Amino acid sequence: MKHLLVATILTLLLIGQNDSFAQKTRDVSKVWVSDNGNGTYTNPVLHADYSDPDAVRVGDDFYLTASSFNCIPGLPILHSRDLVNWELIGYALQKQPPFEVFAKIQHGGGVWAPCIRFHNGHFYIFYPDPDYGIYMVKCTNPSGLWSEPVLVQPGKGLIDPSPLWDDNGNAYLVYALAGSRAGVKSVLMVSRMSIDGTKLMGNS
Repeated sequence: MKHLLVATILTLLLIGQNDSFAQKTRDVSKVWVSDNGNGTYTNPVLHADYSDPDAVRVGDDFYLTASSFNCIPGLPILHSRDLVNWELIGYALQKQPPFEVFAKIQHGGGVWAPCIRFHNGHFYIFYPDPDYGIYMVKCTNPSGLWSEPVLVQPGKGLIDPSPLWDDNGNAYLVYALAGSRAGVKSVLMVSRMSIDGTKLMGNS
């Protein structure tokens, strides 16, 4: 009788442990996968905060970057072959200028709505800091090290840059104005740009 009682207690304990384990397993969040495995996908493709995403295709590869605001490392770089499955392969910005400013906690500034492009063997990212101007970083390997940021155009309220290289060897930069910083909005600017993307050469 004593052995039967002990066996019953042990059985009840094991059942309780199994129920507890099953509950914990149910409570663990699962990794989001948008690829349904049958040629379809479920939105959101990226179940994460990649604000203002911009992508470029180079051959069979797609590369994406997004706003990183005051977070460092900044300018996340994601890679995909099908626009559904994305992998984070690095960051283009290791330190954010002005360095003395971003050495302190900031809010609402930093990298807004960057633009990634590929031209003549180089990847370029033009990104605006609405308080300081438009910066550029570049590289030949998007998963490797990117160049130090270059201030292409200083100014307050400059946002949403997009570069263009034409077939005649000319380069241009299109950008807009943020009403919160510049006092005006709904205005697009087009400027000639040096072919290396490091500076503007006047409005066009």
